[in-house]
Amino acid sequence: MAASVVFGFTPAATCSGVMTTSSTKLHFRTKPNSDLGFLTSQLSGIRISSNHSLISPASISTAPLRPSLQPVARRICPFTGKKANKKNLVSFSNHKTKKLQFVNLQYKKVWWEAGKRFVKLRLSTKALKTIEKNGLDAVAKKAGIDLRKE
Repeated sequence: MAASVVFGFTPAATCSGVMTTSSTKLHFRTKPNSDLGFLTSQLSGIRISSNHSLISPASISTAPLRPSLQPVARRICPFTGKKANKKNLVSFSNHKTKKLQFVNLQYKKVWWEAGKRFVKLRLSTKALKTIEKNGLDAVAKKAGIDLRKE
């Protein structure tokens, strides 16, 4: 069973029954694949040629593309692992609407005794109380956080 789709060009010579091109019509045909037993698209073998004299090898960069947007800080406390909680807003008619309760995260400079300096951290208020009680080194060690690189 062969299906064909016409995109507004007239047919010319058939290239092994896969694709037919001309100046006015373009046919794409799918044929049953004997290995898999279902119809597959034959578009994977299309080659697009370009004028290589216009492109110089020096102008092509091999460096990876980097997104222009900066990554957004996640709303998760690194010390306690607290994250947003899902809740329902319940109206008078008992209609429930989904809402997120975010963690109370604060930017805080905390004195790090072992490093003899302040460390700026984004932590939850619960983690701040735990640091005041147990010390920054103990809480960071328990959470697996290395304070030297911050």
